[in-house]
Amino acid sequence: MNKAKQAGADRVRQVVEPAVQAAGLYLEDVTVSLAGSRSVVRITVDLPEDAVGNLDLDAVAEVSREINNALDASDAFPGAYTLEISTPGTSRPLTELRHFKRARGRIVRLTLTDGASVEGRLREVEDGRLLLTGAPVDSVALDDVTRGAIQVELKRALEADLGPEMAVDENPGAIAPNDEEV
Repeated sequence: MNKAKQAGADRVRQVVEPAVQAAGLYLEDVTVSLAGSRSVVRITVDLPEDAVGNLDLDAVAEVSREINNALDASDAFPGAYTLEISTPGTSRPLTELRHFKRARGRIVRLTLTDGASVEGRLREVEDGRLLLTGAPVDSVALDDVTRGAIQVELKRALEADLGPEMAVDENPGAIAPNDEEV
């Protein structure tokens, strides 16, 4: 990012960070770019590192209003701009300690300094170690991780969104006790 864009992002960060913190959220990233004649301000917010779960849309909408109000009330960003507020999502690479803490309870794939790959459910982050279940090892030193990524669990996502009655069948094609074969 060039110096002017970075300076703009820093000014925006100073203005919006109090609003984000007041909402109980963490300001993950701020970028400023040009799209034609308009500037685009992209702000990424997340739950605090000790929180488990996902940021819901109502909270994102509320903090968006507060961020917009803070920017409009300041002179940090003159002229027309488009404001985009988002969350990191599961595609965010796990690069910081807080990212790993936020990924607790999720399946993660880790690439280690020796080139090995480990996949398992991240149970906890303690004393610089990632504690795993369902992996060939019980824990991995955070210093040994060169790359980390959350693995999307379709079944878990469907159950959360649709409820257990719509859960993905573990044995597709099998006849359930109350089903009749046609």
